[in-house]
Amino acid sequence: MNPYEMSRKELSKDLARLQRAIKDKNIPVLVIFEGWENAGKGRMIQELIRDMDPRTYKVQVFDTPTDEERRKPFLWRFWNRFPKRGDFALFDRSYYQTFMETQQLGRGLKQDNLKDIFDLERSLSEDGMLILKFFLVVGREEQIERHNEIAFNPATAFRVTQRDLDQIGHYAAFEVLFQQMLESTSSEFAPWHVVETTDEKQAAEEILRIVHTSLTKALEAVPEEAPAREEIHVPDLLSEVNLRLTIDKDEYDEKLDPLQEEAKDLAYILYTKKIPTILVFEGWDAAGKGGAIKRLTREMDPRGYEVVPIAAPTPVEHQYHYLWRFFAHLPKTGHMTIFDRSWYGRLMVERVEGFAKPEEWERAYEEINEFEEHLNNWGAIVLKFFVHIDSDTQLQRFEDRQEDEYKQYKITDEDWRNRDKWPEYEEAINEMLWRTDTSRAPWIIVEGNQKEYSRIKVLETFVNAVKHRLKEEEYDK
Repeated sequence: MNPYEMSRKELSKDLARLQRAIKDKNIPVLVIFEGWENAGKGRMIQELIRDMDPRTYKVQVFDTPTDEERRKPFLWRFWNRFPKRGDFALFDRSYYQTFMETQQLGRGLKQDNLKDIFDLERSLSEDGMLILKFFLVVGREEQIERHNEIAFNPATAFRVTQRDLDQIGHYAAFEVLFQQMLESTSSEFAPWHVVETTDEKQAAEEILRIVHTSLTKALEAVPEEAPAREEIHVPDLLSEVNLRLTIDKDEYDEKLDPLQEEAKDLAYILYTKKIPTILVFEGWDAAGKGGAIKRLTREMDPRGYEVVPIAAPTPVEHQYHYLWRFFAHLPKTGHMTIFDRSWYGRLMVERVEGFAKPEEWERAYEEINEFEEHLNNWGAIVLKFFVHIDSDTQLQRFEDRQEDEYKQYKITDEDWRNRDKWPEYEEAINEMLWRTDTSRAPWIIVEGNQKEYSRIKVLETFVNAVKHRLKEEEYDK
């Protein structure tokens, strides 16, 4: 039935049918409500969910971020509440509200945050999420009238915020700001629907029709066939690494303790300056990532860092965008997170083993670069270490592990299976290093045939990177 021929009640009841179909097709749906204060966001959400099954939707209310949330990346608290596949999330305010509150009237919009939002919505959309955005508009006289009803009622006066007063007092300036935001953030994959809410029944009916039409189109959409991958020349970066580099025992012993002490002191300075740090360790099986992490953190205060070992995604994690599980572990300002394996699994094991479709890992290069750009915009130091060894060294370490009862747990059948695919992994790693090495988040290839050499290189790289950042901080003052 044509939604424009259905009454509001009929639309509401039919949405329950569409909700079940969305669940069956595993399509995640995000519905964002933004707009003027007192424009009726709560009422519109209430009308939308009236006949829907509450087991597969959540209404998320976002107000001004807490002090704890302010110490996380701009988009962190929203990633944690996105819907899983087949579910709905309805956001009463969203990252747009947070974004708008950082703007100053009469000045341009912050371009870094605008790009972060655009990249986010495109990435979610390409992953299969339907994004619906409603901006509710109400005239100034109606806004004032609704504000007074709330403000002078003792039962509802608590709902009045400074945000209400600011908008009423600077209506024209906010009108310009909102228009700029709408024009800058409406896209083909996540367009804005501007709804006038003076007549709330009519507004609710309009929103129901838009949602009904959008869900129907999403259910009828036929997945486009992924285009054939273009042939590109990827440089053999790993072949250029000098794995014969070593350090003698005396030099190792002489450097280790002072570097660890310096790393500890720098970690304290990062803490006091509230600079977040994210370290990524990737590398071949048995390359020595764990040993390098252990030497790096040995003297650091354990209350200021967390080491996160990453394994295959769980069934629950599979229900979300692949970056979702990593946002949960991002540090707050002044703290450090060390990822022992990371989101780069998308471009290595998931690519080689076929756990991700070619079009999924192909678009991950850009998604990961954008994710790391977001971390950089937030102010984080991002360092990525790839510990490289040759095939003979790996074989020797595998055999040593098998013979040592205290290290046998480190060797698994999966390690041997991965070794059989060395050439495929080598190809994937070369492309990963080449396409995701950026000035904001550079790759540091660590020569790992001698563990002592690799441990000193990691420590020296960390110390030098932090010193460089602290110099930049001083220069900017």
